[in-house]
Amino acid sequence: MLSPARKLLKVFHPEGIPWPGTVFYNAVSKTSIFQRNYELVARDILTYCSEGSILDIGTGPGWLLVKLHHLSPRLRVTGLDASRSMVAKARKNMANAGLSEVVEVKEGNAGNLPYANDSFDTVVSTGSIHHWKNPTVGLNEVHRVLKHGGYALMYDLVSDTPESVLREAAREFGKLKIVLLWLHAFEEPFYSCKGFELLARPTLFKEGRTRFVGVMYCLILKKAR
Repeated sequence: MLSPARKLLKVFHPEGIPWPGTVFYNAVSKTSIFQRNYELVARDILTYCSEGSILDIGTGPGWLLVKLHHLSPRLRVTGLDASRSMVAKARKNMANAGLSEVVEVKEGNAGNLPYANDSFDTVVSTGSIHHWKNPTVGLNEVHRVLKHGGYALMYDLVSDTPESVLREAAREFGKLKIVLLWLHAFEEPFYSCKGFELLARPTLFKEGRTRFVGVMYCLILKKAR
């Protein structure tokens, strides 16, 4: 599902962003293109789950958690990240947003989720799954903590985003930002569209469907009732 070059990238890429990368990423994530993306993803998630509990794996600075809470305060949102320094940054962001008492952020990774079976109505991940060392194990863990009938929504960039999607994004954000985004795809072990679709096959989900949400490709998985 990955080219040899991207397989090599994956070996050296950490699952969580280490310090001082967390400082840089937190600053970049406040820019308009990131915030607009969080907004788009949050609204898409709410079409599947507008109340109940949501786990965000690889939550990073936690901005998606903030968006989800503001759009639907009835949701119980939890963030998880493999980077200790990123968890500290996300917790600080939650405190600044006045959400420390209602939003939990924990340290942990997709391969060993620190939650009981059938814990969440929906599990999401944004821009994280290409870092997972073993996506099959990770998605099986997602399946385990997901309630029956619940959805897992995996959002990520892909290495072969169609030109039509890039043109639409360029109209909203400007060509320069989209060119930089396109160049970013060469330094990260992103999957191709087809490779992303195939991630479901060896897992307990067996199959999924995909579609674009802005520039993010979304793998939609459902746990059978």
